[in-house]
Amino acid sequence: MTFPIPSLPRPRPPRTVLEGRYCRVEPVTPDHFAGLWEAYSSDAQGRIWDYLPYGPFPSREAFMEFAHATYLGEDPLFHAIIDLASGKAVGVASLMRIVPEHGVIEVGHINYGPALQKTPAGTEAQYLLMKRAFDELGYRRYEWKCNNANEGSKAAALRYGFRFEGVFRKHLVVKGQNRDTAWFSITDDEWPAIKSAFERWLDPGNFDASGRQMAPLAANTSQQHQQQQ
Repeated sequence: MTFPIPSLPRPRPPRTVLEGRYCRVEPVTPDHFAGLWEAYSSDAQGRIWDYLPYGPFPSREAFMEFAHATYLGEDPLFHAIIDLASGKAVGVASLMRIVPEHGVIEVGHINYGPALQKTPAGTEAQYLLMKRAFDELGYRRYEWKCNNANEGSKAAALRYGFRFEGVFRKHLVVKGQNRDTAWFSITDDEWPAIKSAFERWLDPGNFDASGRQMAPLAANTSQQHQQQQ
C-alpha cells in the first residue's frame, strides 16, 4: 500500500533514562559492567548466551573487554535494565538498526540474567522501550528478530504483541551454525491497543499478594490483534 508519510526523518533515540514501576532502563555505561557480570554469572550453565552471537565468557576480564567494545555505541544503543527492588543491573536490551529516514527501529541483543527472567520488571523494560520508540520518537515500525530455533524468543515476541512476518532462510551464520531468522513487528497503528494491554497487565491490581499475575499479557495482546483483523 502506498500513501504519503509526513514528519520524517524521526529523531534518534536519546541517551536518557526510562523510569518504570518495577524497573529503570538506562543507556549502559561502564558503571553497569560489574553488575551485569554478576547477573549473567548466576546462570551457571551459560544458557542465556545460546542464541547470541557472543558469549559465554571464560572470565570476568573477558566479559569486561567485550562490554567495553560492544555496549557503549550508538547503534546498537544498549540499555541496562535495573531492578528497582534490588537496585541491581540484571540484563540488557538494545535499540538497533535505527533508520530515522524510514521510521524503523529494532529491539535486539536482549539478554536477561536469571533474576530478570519471567518478572514484571522484564516485561516492563520491553514496554518502556516500545513507548519510547512510538510515543516519544514517533517511529512507524518496531522490529523483533531471532533465531528461528529460539522458541523462547518467538514466544516472548508473540506475548508482547508482535506479529509474526515470516522466516528468512539461511540468513546468517552464528557461532559456526546456520541461522534461519524469524521476523516480527509492531506498527504504529497497532501500538495504542498493545500499549493498553501492557498497562493493564503491569497494573499492581493484576497481581495477587504473592506476586502472581491474575490475567496473562498474552491473552490481552492476542485479543487486541483479533479486534484489529
